[in-house]
Amino acid sequence: MTEKTLWRVPRLPKEEYTDESREVQAFWGEPGAWENGSATNSIQVMANHPDLCRAYNIWGKHLLMTNTVPLREREIIILRVAWRIKSEYEWHNHVGYALNYGMSLDEIAAVKDGHEGTWPWSEQDRAILKGVDELMDTNDLSDKTWGELTRFFDRRQMMDYLHTIGHYVMIGWAFAAMRMPMEDYVDPIGWDLKTASGKTPEKTYKPGEVEDWADKRGFDLTKGEQ
Repeated sequence: MTEKTLWRVPRLPKEEYTDESREVQAFWGEPGAWENGSATNSIQVMANHPDLCRAYNIWGKHLLMTNTVPLREREIIILRVAWRIKSEYEWHNHVGYALNYGMSLDEIAAVKDGHEGTWPWSEQDRAILKGVDELMDTNDLSDKTWGELTRFFDRRQMMDYLHTIGHYVMIGWAFAAMRMPMEDYVDPIGWDLKTASGKTPEKTYKPGEVEDWADKRGFDLTKGEQ
């Protein structure tokens, strides 16, 4: 997005903070977020609309953390969606999560080729990738694909599977249209799975997974201050 005008919706200016906007920025338990705002651009942007951000946080927390789709398989879904809609922001964040849940960089790269690629995916993984593409391409799933997925997923998992795809399409579109860039203090992970500095990506952690999860995500919290 570097060639586009950035920040159609800005990070919420600190002089506009209210108790409501502080509450939604502090929702994830990020150190210092109540006082200084979230270090993440996504939450700072969404904080412009506290009612929307409150709903976004609760919904997003389920899909990110209490989703019944297993962790590794969940990241396959999200990475495939990110690649399909070219969401640099979600790709960057979820490569690190996928590494944390046992995926290799080669396996993550293979997500870009989808279910018809040459990577030796399991039947489950191939069905997951196929379903993502089919739902995005046709706005539906065929009985055949539904049957392939329900060999591995129960009713609740199927519901979470479908909503995970839809959620990440939605926020990828929204962040792109709002021209929200990557945080300026991260080392962004490109489609080639190298960071801008040339380093190999490392594991990252979701809120609460480890005590210092915010530091493990590469956040310089002092740069979240405004």
